[in-house]
Amino acid sequence: MLSKSYTFLFIGRSGCGKGTQAELLKKYLEENDKRQILYVYAGSRMRNLIEKENNLTSQKAKEIMLAGAKQPDFLAIWAWSNEFVEKIKEDMHLIIDGSPRTIIEAIVLDEAFEFYKREIIKPILLDVSRKWAKDKLLKRARFDDTEERIDSRLYYFEKYVQPAIDYYETKSRNKLIKVNGEPTVEEVHKEIMEKLHLL
Repeated sequence: MLSKSYTFLFIGRSGCGKGTQAELLKKYLEENDKRQILYVYAGSRMRNLIEKENNLTSQKAKEIMLAGAKQPDFLAIWAWSNEFVEKIKEDMHLIIDGSPRTIIEAIVLDEAFEFYKREIIKPILLDVSRKWAKDKLLKRARFDDTEERIDSRLYYFEKYVQPAIDYYETKSRNKLIKVNGEPTVEEVHKEIMEKLHLL
């Protein structure tokens, strides 16, 4: 059993395997620790908003999604902060898949972790090239993965996500763990576990 509860953030380009690696880590924690795990994926809540709700917010968010553009920070923060407010408990592990995507989100997340007195924060970057990510996304063929939208999402990685990565490397007390995301799923998982000192 781990000595304390952990918070893991999975960051990276679209298609880098964040969800797969987050699930593998979740499975490891389930098998090796008795604490509860809160798995937060803001993208899922955003998709539910767009597909199932019928209000001005969902209409505007859908327009942005169809244009392949970036959703505003306030909606991304709403998506994961709602999960925190509704579900977080003392001494549980927290896995956040795909957030933060901007420096604003990173700063607000740090504030939330201080509020909840989360002590061990591990931002994990799955580092892949733009070409590698594009090839992966084209093969995945999800309904919103047209080539134009993929190019748009990969473009805003450099514009928006990279400053969040820089923040973890230079300003945040929660220092970035960089992992090569291009080898096999098993090799990437092994490197993550080694760098987290969980093996």
